[in-house]
Amino acid sequence: MWAYESVFYQIYPLGFSGAPFENDGVLEHRILKVIDWIPHMKSLNIDAIYFSPVFESDTHGYNTRDYTKIDVRLGTNEDFKKVCDALHKEGIKVVLDGVFNHVGRGFWAFQDVLKNREASPYVGWFNRIDFGGNSNYNDGLWYEGWEGNYDLVKLNLHNEDVINHIFGAVEGWIKEFDIDGIRLDVAYCLDYGFLRRLRDFTDSKKNDFFLVGEVLHGEYGRMLNEMNIHSVTNYQCYKGIHSGFNSYNMFEIVHSLARMFGPEDWTVCRGAHLLSFCDNHDVSRIASIIENPNHLPLVYACVFGMPGIPCVYYGSEWGAKGNKSEGDPALRPSFDKPEFNELSTFISKLAKAKKESKALNYGGFRSLVLTNRACIFERACDGERVLVAINADENEFTGHADFGCGMAVDLITGNKFDFGGGATLPPYSAMFLKCE
Repeated sequence: MWAYESVFYQIYPLGFSGAPFENDGVLEHRILKVIDWIPHMKSLNIDAIYFSPVFESDTHGYNTRDYTKIDVRLGTNEDFKKVCDALHKEGIKVVLDGVFNHVGRGFWAFQDVLKNREASPYVGWFNRIDFGGNSNYNDGLWYEGWEGNYDLVKLNLHNEDVINHIFGAVEGWIKEFDIDGIRLDVAYCLDYGFLRRLRDFTDSKKNDFFLVGEVLHGEYGRMLNEMNIHSVTNYQCYKGIHSGFNSYNMFEIVHSLARMFGPEDWTVCRGAHLLSFCDNHDVSRIASIIENPNHLPLVYACVFGMPGIPCVYYGSEWGAKGNKSEGDPALRPSFDKPEFNELSTFISKLAKAKKESKALNYGGFRSLVLTNRACIFERACDGERVLVAINADENEFTGHADFGCGMAVDLITGNKFDFGGGATLPPYSAMFLKCE
């Protein structure tokens, strides 16, 4: 699967392009801005882009009005095809957000229910409509909203007409835009039977079509099997990635990684390829969370060095800030142009190292050295061993273990590394040491 050897870049298109929050119905060709950023993505060694919602919606994209039409605030279907063609020409795969758990109040079938009530042929499209109740929109009927949000109308994924409508839209995305995968919004809420059918359907339409589900908690290995999809979002390691550095407690992230991917029998999802990240459109940007700026490159080294598929959120590669406490729009801004600084350069080197190493793409996880402020863990596959070494301290650190080799080369810098006398790590450093 191509995704397992890829580095992802996430763009939230409505924010990225500077579109108004409310759908004003005014056609603007904002999505074409992505084309101008392709050289930047290439400089970062990006292989795939994950677009948050692009289809017609009421406001933020997750309240869909039409699964077949690019949001008028972003442009036309023809505009988005140009974007996808330009990305594919540069070898960058395209993954779209599939918001199948719920739709917006502006969704055409729900509007028909509001208008025609019991006489609407689409009543069965939605989960639990009660014409004897009411919603906070005073519709004269009650319906189930996702997690109590009545702007998000929950679909009935047991209804064959709904399933056929969604599958028809997905087939259209593949034919029209040649997309390579779907990120399944709130996958933990979706019916597993629906997901299994979706996998069979997409497999029949395109080889190596990638499905990644948004999940938060739970046993990821079991969920992957039951959902029958390729990957899920690794929120279970997300907190440890930043709090391990802020609290100088590398035990937190290493123990999370060992629980998820280690060699022990009780490991949750050994061999799985989860989507790894240090921030995204739903959480504070990492530069707003990390207290010591010297740790920011090390955080990315952890994301790229651990098992999984690393994903970089647009703007964070140069240290852009954004705090969740200020609301979602603060996390989803429009930048006039991309920046490429020292952090960006380091991330680019991490991406190149990751893609060119079988151990970093497919290797397991084994902790070798662990202290509050430093860690060295092994990624090994088919005879290739890479030791991910991170020192979060302001002082030099020397770790001792049976490293199994005397010399190594750092895949990030190309420099030679000598294990004689132990592994000596410079202050605030990260290395991917390929054993020779």
